[in-house]
Amino acid sequence: MTVRTSQLTIREFRELAEFRYQIRRFLRFSEDQAHANGIEPQQHQLLLAIKGLPDGAKPTIGELASRMLIRHHSAVELVNRLTDHGAVERVVAEADHREVLVRLTKKGEALLHSLSVAHHEELRAKGPELMKSLGEVLGGA
Repeated sequence: MTVRTSQLTIREFRELAEFRYQIRRFLRFSEDQAHANGIEPQQHQLLLAIKGLPDGAKPTIGELASRMLIRHHSAVELVNRLTDHGAVERVVAEADHREVLVRLTKKGEALLHSLSVAHHEELRAKGPELMKSLGEVLGGA
């Protein structure tokens, strides 16, 4: 990581502030959508983490905690709450019966699909502003 020794200009501060504003605006939309669907934003993030795992990754508590940048016990609590909500279930892995995987239920799939459609629509509408602000921070736009 290179440390910049020169001072930032007021323009650079404004570009960073605008980019942060654009990110926060999207995150606020996401939080509001989760609440409107009866779940917490981190629960939505967990559903998306399960569905969007890279090829070869298993939806274990440890893997999900790692993908969400949270502690193992926090992931356990999220899974517990989503299990109570009927959105996920724990299943024993076929290959190794000591391994427990987290799987979306039909209810979880439907909930995630609804949220994801709304997020795609929001990104189509507001994404250009986010991309413009990122381009300005990077010095290309």
